[in-house]
Amino acid sequence: MNKIVMAFAGLLLGAGSACAADSGARELFRRVDTNGDRKLEFSEIQAARAQMFDRMDANHNGLLDAGEVRAAVEQVKSKRDFQAAQFGGFQAQADRIDRNGDGKISRAEFAAFIPDRLLQADTNGDGALSISELRALRRQ
Repeated sequence: MNKIVMAFAGLLLGAGSACAADSGARELFRRVDTNGDRKLEFSEIQAARAQMFDRMDANHNGLLDAGEVRAAVEQVKSKRDFQAAQFGGFQAQADRIDRNGDGKISRAEFAAFIPDRLLQADTNGDGALSISELRALRRQ
């Protein structure tokens, strides 16, 4: 994953504060905002998470096992421009993402999970994050 995708990964995973000040954050926002309404609807975030899952699923079996989760975390930790300690929060959330408790995360489980930080950032409860809500999230 490139630098910008890696930074935004923290936001999508809910594990850290994405580098929203990054010069490429606007472009990434536009890519995730597939309907162009200048909001990130939870359905758009879920679609982006599904794409992220596909990159993390090293053996392409449709499941993330503990090794693949660790590999994804290590890949992010190797990037100096991202606060790896915050990304480690993803590992802690893995049990919550694994809805059926089988020790593996399916693509559907991964995509459907909306991190608490994002749910809380949706202050008007419309199922989408406006630019102002994302700015407030960045300031936290």
